[in-house]
Amino acid sequence: MLRVKHANRERLPRRFAELVRQMPPQAITDDVHYANTLEMIDRLMASGKLTRGQSLYLETLVQLVQAFEADRHAIDTSDISGIDTLKHLLRENGMNASDLARLLGVHPSLGSKILNGDRFLTVDHLRKLSDRFKVNPRLFMD
Repeated sequence: MLRVKHANRERLPRRFAELVRQMPPQAITDDVHYANTLEMIDRLMASGKLTRGQSLYLETLVQLVQAFEADRHAIDTSDISGIDTLKHLLRENGMNASDLARLLGVHPSLGSKILNGDRFLTVDHLRKLSDRFKVNPRLFMD
């Protein structure tokens, strides 16, 4: 069983250097270090308005967690096509093929043709979809 070192619950330092002394930011190499880093992130998030030093420290920890998760807990999306991604985003946003056509500024029938794989997305379409859904345009490419 893994043991997680629980950080003390006293008030967090306000300056970056003091936070670094308390818990030096470094590459996360195991699940205990991961849990401790998440706990510090939670403490910072719960502390209210952050100082500049606390914000910088929080961003540093978040980047370390993201790197660890990308390496250890990556989700395999190789079997998800760009059209599957587009269909999912449309469903999540209550949109249909006609809404897609309006978003892309194309003839109403083109929305269905794109979703059925009969027509391809153009660079302009990718830009519009990326802007609308706030995602990387590569998500829509196969």
